[in-house]
Amino acid sequence: MTGTSLKGKTIFISGASRGIGLAIVKRCAAEGANVAIAAKTAEPNPKLPGTIFSAAEEIEAVGGKALPLQVDIRDASQVVEAARQTAEKFGGIDIVINNASAINLTPTEATPIKRFDLMFGVNVRGTFLVTQACLPYLKQSAQAGRNPHVLTLSPPLNMEPKWFAPHVAYTMAKYGMSMCVLGHAEEFRPLGIAVNALWPRTVIQTAALAMIPGVKPEHCRSVDIMADAAHAILVQPSSVTGNFFIDETVLRGAGVTDFDKYAIVPGSRELMPDLFL
Repeated sequence: MTGTSLKGKTIFISGASRGIGLAIVKRCAAEGANVAIAAKTAEPNPKLPGTIFSAAEEIEAVGGKALPLQVDIRDASQVVEAARQTAEKFGGIDIVINNASAINLTPTEATPIKRFDLMFGVNVRGTFLVTQACLPYLKQSAQAGRNPHVLTLSPPLNMEPKWFAPHVAYTMAKYGMSMCVLGHAEEFRPLGIAVNALWPRTVIQTAALAMIPGVKPEHCRSVDIMADAAHAILVQPSSVTGNFFIDETVLRGAGVTDFDKYAIVPGSRELMPDLFL
């Protein structure tokens, strides 16, 4: 792992009002990173905690600078404008984190086509659009020697039928994000822009996970493992590209040996592997 700090770097993240995305940018902000939060939630939701404004307060509380932007990442003009405002406020964009994702773990007959469209609109189109809108600024970051990265929260492309059969629409939508990583890593390699994916080895306890029946605290790790792993990737030189990283593997490579600290129930032997692994 390189010793690069993220102090002064500017991060554009989609969908970080709560959960893993917020944990990642707070970890980066603790080193003095600037963070633009491009997410939809501006008003508190009784079912899910957090808004772009509460996230901005948490980022600034740990030492970063924040720009909350209400953005529907399915709307191209909103995304392009958010990227422009970010670059204008902070002097550029060095890191893009494609975190926004919609989930619906349903078989074909039980998947309303509106949910199908939402997952493809947010996961696939949104990832492509956010990356595209930020690309001019990432190129400037590369030219200035600022080590630009794109990090997408999506799984390795394990093309096994067992990952498709129970929820083919969701799997295609998540794998669409991973295909963006595969293609953009190679496309942007000559530009000096890293593109990698990150996925958790175990299920992570978040507010969204509470909507999935049968997952208990003893099955989960905390969002901190993803935050630490993302940080470890983002300080690597941008020549490290095209990888489908798993959080635990990244941290073992960075010298971490104690993983019990990430368990929601320390000492649990019931950690549940995440989907697609």
